[in-house]
Amino acid sequence: MTEENAHAPGADYPEIRQEVAKLCARYPGEYWRKLDSARAYPTDFVRDLSDSGYLALLIPEQYGGSGLPLTAACAVLEEIHRAGCNGGACHAQMYTMGTLLRHGSEEQKAKLLPAIASGEIRLQAFGVTEPTSGTDTTRIRTRAVRDGDHYVVNGSKIWISRSEHSDFMVLLVRTTPREECARRTDGMSVLLVDMREAVGNGLSIKPIRTMMNHATTELFFDNLKVPVANLIGEEGRGFRYIMDGMNPERILIAAECIGDARFFIDKASRYAIEREVFGRPIGQNQGIQFPIARAYVQTEAAAAIVREAASLYDAGLPCGSRANMAKMLAAEASWAAGDTCIQTHGGYGFAEEYDIERKFRETRLYQVAPISTNLILSHIATHELGMPKSF
Repeated sequence: MTEENAHAPGADYPEIRQEVAKLCARYPGEYWRKLDSARAYPTDFVRDLSDSGYLALLIPEQYGGSGLPLTAACAVLEEIHRAGCNGGACHAQMYTMGTLLRHGSEEQKAKLLPAIASGEIRLQAFGVTEPTSGTDTTRIRTRAVRDGDHYVVNGSKIWISRSEHSDFMVLLVRTTPREECARRTDGMSVLLVDMREAVGNGLSIKPIRTMMNHATTELFFDNLKVPVANLIGEEGRGFRYIMDGMNPERILIAAECIGDARFFIDKASRYAIEREVFGRPIGQNQGIQFPIARAYVQTEAAAAIVREAASLYDAGLPCGSRANMAKMLAAEASWAAGDTCIQTHGGYGFAEEYDIERKFRETRLYQVAPISTNLILSHIATHELGMPKSF
């Protein structure tokens, strides 16, 4: 492979990418448009991904998974999005299980990971954000008070996606009030909640309709009992544990954004070549071709940071800043590519049948989630440039 194409789109894990593309071809735009209209969950698509082993890529072979690195998972999600599909329905299974894998007990891992790998159960929900705390995770109010061999949980969470389609949830709670802790990140713990038993027995779920089909919800806990055996790691150290899920989350979502950007660039390029106005292809006009070329450049630059972040994570090296940078740059690249794609198509870009407007709405989410651009910039200013904290 030459230097020029060593990092071309699809250069890493080409066999996996080809097979994912074949799977996605069974779920064309019409499938996603129907789901989008009904705000329905892509059950068949997720089951197909599970049966094909793609959602178990990161699970070690001893637990029934493939034991592949994060870079392989990035390749899967990128191809899903490049094909016009949406990995948001199931991507959480790849990063939520990282908290369990790295900090769970042997009993917890032996019980859950093989069943997750086989698709028997889903671990899709990540319960962190709350209505009053937003992205200031240290101020969460959901409390878990120990009572014998159970914790009793009270509080609420918001923007918890896929909770209606998940068998288990990784839930962050306060086991010690913030004011009683030496550090604001102390006193939080992680519980594994069996959603099948919890709903109707202390947990209620309220769906939230949004501009895209993302199956997000608000959760309410009213004296929900969770066995102490479901505590992940040590009580009070949960903030550190969930960070092991947040960095890969940002990297994987960045890979999805790269896929979105390439979907838009592919669409725009083909249309610019085929569409003729005033007796010539519109792509012959620099006013059309230059924005598409710029979107391509932005996407390739962002993709390089995504690869770097994933490689650092796989090597067990610090990757917080690179993970944040990857998410920010990839989200901006996909948004710019989407805007260019709509502009290239003109009125057709707004027509549902072209799937551009759906993907445009879906990729807009990642300017906000899973962390906003301003918080990323604050992190970089503080951790990389040595500036004082702004909050």
